[in-house]
Amino acid sequence: MEFNEKLKKLRTEQNLTQEELAGKLFVSRTAISKWESGRGYPGIDSLKVISKYFHVTIDELICSEEIVTLAENEKKETNKKITSLICSILDCLMILLFILPVFGNSAAEGISSVALFELDGISGWLKIIFISIAGLSVLNGSCGIVMSNYDKPLWNKFLLITGIITSLSGTVLFILARQPYAGMICLFILVMKGFFMLKSA
Repeated sequence: MEFNEKLKKLRTEQNLTQEELAGKLFVSRTAISKWESGRGYPGIDSLKVISKYFHVTIDELICSEEIVTLAENEKKETNKKITSLICSILDCLMILLFILPVFGNSAAEGISSVALFELDGISGWLKIIFISIAGLSVLNGSCGIVMSNYDKPLWNKFLLITGIITSLSGTVLFILARQPYAGMICLFILVMKGFFMLKSA
């Protein structure tokens, strides 16, 4: 008997609905539904809670092949979480644009290097776009770091995608606006994200 069938049997023997069991195990009803339909397995911690609640051993709940699958799935999920966290930290590195003198500023004396807030040799709307791109990237990274403490894979995926978009936009925008150093910082961040994402795939 597979894990999903065992879990359903244990639940029905105690006359519990999926929602009631979810409340007792401190998981969502969707998680119970997923496990009972065979579309996934609980993590090790959830397995311990299930075995304790139903007074059965983990070996009684899950067979050796399922344990291997569970371990592989957990490893993949851990790698995804680590990758999301690294990419979020890389997004936060865009704060360097506000601090480092990487922008070329045209002035009467010639071209000088300044940080983003000191940049005044360009039009106002372009400076607003620069600040928006860098600010959104830092905000996205900060949200990603906070969300890494929660088990929200969809949010992590969303923040990863928006991080890629802001890095790519920043790279293209800064290079087209003839700000190569700022563009190189964005490109470096983008390449590092790609490297870590490929490594975890």
